[in-house]
Amino acid sequence: MKAERPSPERLKQHLSERARALGFDALAVTRPDAVPDLGPRLAAWLEAGHQGTMGWMADTAARRADPRALWPQVRSIVMLGMSYGPDEDPLQAVRRRTRAAISVYAQGRDYHDVIKGRLKELAGVLASRAAAEVKVFVDTAPVMEKPLAQAAGLGWQGKHTVLLSRELGNWLFLGAIFTTADIPPDAPERDHCGSCRRCLDACPTDAFPAPYVLDSRRCISYLTIEHAGPIPEDLRAGIGNRVYGCDDCLAVCPWNKFAQAAREQKLVARRDLASLPLADLARLDDAAFRALFAGTPIKRTGRDRFVRNVLIAVGNSGERALADVARERLDDASPLVRGMAVWALARLLPEAGFAALRTARLDAETDTDVRAEWCSRPLAFGGAGRDADH
Repeated sequence: MKAERPSPERLKQHLSERARALGFDALAVTRPDAVPDLGPRLAAWLEAGHQGTMGWMADTAARRADPRALWPQVRSIVMLGMSYGPDEDPLQAVRRRTRAAISVYAQGRDYHDVIKGRLKELAGVLASRAAAEVKVFVDTAPVMEKPLAQAAGLGWQGKHTVLLSRELGNWLFLGAIFTTADIPPDAPERDHCGSCRRCLDACPTDAFPAPYVLDSRRCISYLTIEHAGPIPEDLRAGIGNRVYGCDDCLAVCPWNKFAQAAREQKLVARRDLASLPLADLARLDDAAFRALFAGTPIKRTGRDRFVRNVLIAVGNSGERALADVARERLDDASPLVRGMAVWALARLLPEAGFAALRTARLDAETDTDVRAEWCSRPLAFGGAGRDADH
């Protein structure tokens, strides 16, 4: 005898219960046409160049602007949130200038791996009970998760463009299940930011040209993770000791008073990654880098880009004792690393010491970018840390 299909309401209730059991902290449903202005908003953002070198944002704009362009058969979108809330203030790490500040989300297991498996299991339940087709997405396909999550009522996009929840703060990973099933949608959430602008004022590199607008080209998370080449010089000082991502705009949000610590143990921040010495990180070779960050999102960035970030932090530390580790990286195989070693030394060494190094090293350097780092340092300038007492 053929099993009777549950009503849409009962199906939704069952999905919510099953999602909770799988570790998700929130579930809500929206329609694929729930954000009609998504296309114009995305087009304006791209036209301004705020995507930086993330060319795929423009390449997939049509599918991002309308979920039905991604999958014409979709009738309902199930949005899910999983908390990765920290159990202590992430900004404590930023104050330890000779140690590395790593974004909270990157201190646990790679959320793509954790969430995608759970989404597939939940989608399997949906497909079986509703006799429907399903597709799952976790930040790896052209899906605008945050506007869809707001349309579903999970929260609202704050002035820092991150999703905020009155129940969970802004420490949420998002996932989506597209389905051909007809599931009752939830009411969208409205904006609750009011006149608050703490997130905007907290940004060390002024990455918000206006509320609700992020210029990725100035964002520390973009610069330390997505940007492949040398980081623009005028932004390096603002990076401080943030070697992977930035939590400042999230950490200062007043709505975090309702945030809960991560329930999913695989997403709990590893204590051993919370405040690592810059000197140790600058000396990582590829094998040591892969071993230290195995299973985390950091591994995907690669050793050279990561050590580039570490050397910027070294240069920002104001600690002359770290000049030795920067000097060691002048012989690194990666021009990206060598260039940032030069910048760090220019910040830390007395003028005479830096001038002697330049004289000894410049002629042997063949990389254009590294030579530019050597030559962009006037010999008579009072760079931070070079002529100061520490």
